Amino acid sequence: MTNRQQETATLGRRVTVRDGANHALLDDVAKQIIEQLQQDGRRPYASIGKAVGLSEAAVRQRVQRLLDAGVMQIVAVTDPLQLGFPRQAMIGLRTDGDLEAVADRLAELPEVDYVVITAGSFDLLTEVVCRNDDHLLEILQRLRGVAGVLSTEAFVYLKLRKQTYTWGTA
Repeated sequence: MTNRQQETATLGRRVTVRDGANHALLDDVAKQIIEQLQQDGRRPYASIGKAVGLSEAAVRQRVQRLLDAGVMQIVAVTDPLQLGFPRQAMIGLRTDGDLEAVADRLAELPEVDYVVITAGSFDLLTEVVCRNDDHLLEILQRLRGVAGVLSTEAFVYLKLRKQTYTWGTA
């Protein structure tokens, strides 16, 4: 098997993971641990251990392996409205040239919190969080200035109906 490098942005370090290693880490107990942490990322390892039938130390080791392999991250999820960012938008981009290089440049922008390469009418989708409409306009102008971006289309969020992070273990 070949090794691949995985960038772990929240930790600011590189982790070497063998191809396919992530799947080997995801047995039923690992999935149960992930589900426990999805419900409460601060849940003590001792209570997770009771729920999944392992010792606190075994849970700690398994969580560390999952983090090191890039299978999961434990982060604080904030409400942009509560932090003074009332304007959010999904922006579809059409590009020309090296798609991954354009995606990497967009990912460097601090207001961009999501970048995905897509199939369909857009090459990329980005999500942005803004202070106001003027800030959104400024971000759109910066996105349009990135080399390789041909056009953008903004989909402004009016109301969030559902946002969940509990998928992926079933």
